[in-house]
Amino acid sequence: MYSLETVTTAAVGMTGSLGNVGYGLAAIGAGIGIGLVVSKTIESIARQPELASRLQVTMWIGIAFTEALALIALATPFIFGK
Repeated sequence: MYSLETVTTAAVGMTGSLGNVGYGLAAIGAGIGIGLVVSKTIESIARQPELASRLQVTMWIGIAFTEALALIALATPFIFGK
């Protein structure tokens, strides 16, 4: 087992910023968002194949917006950082 002194010393030595954690969460969110957009598009194409071209255009627009949010999350710590 670790002593309280070892845990405290390890915690004090940690460095980083909240911006790094925020970007990590944004990247996870973008990955989940893109997965949902693509999976729902595939389901829709399977149900109505004649709408495939229209659904693919909408899918790419959704992916672009999701990635834009991830890029905004990446830039935010640099803009508002110290």
